[in-house]
Amino acid sequence: MSAMPISVHVQTNIGDTVALSTHTALDALCRRAAALAMPMLGYVDPHGDTWFNQSQMRLVIPELKALLDGASAAEAEAANELITLAAQLELKPHRYLIFKGD
Repeated sequence: MSAMPISVHVQTNIGDTVALSTHTALDALCRRAAALAMPMLGYVDPHGDTWFNQSQMRLVIPELKALLDGASAAEAEAANELITLAAQLELKPHRYLIFKGD
């Protein structure tokens, strides 16, 4: 049985998803972050949910930008999607960037 891919949601504090990425390269991007020992994205749990809040975006966004260096085309697309999602946390309070594993 193959693992379900990671999806990334922008979610409100009451559980509404306001944006979503299901890019097929999210798994590879998270594995590369782990291989590079990135302090935030390197600890995304591929089998559970990993939540990031608005204040953590000041660390997450630079990691996503750093992952663009040496990324495959698919990984770069996924990273850019996540940068766009992360920016949504600045639009309104009480939003979270959630990596949902299998």
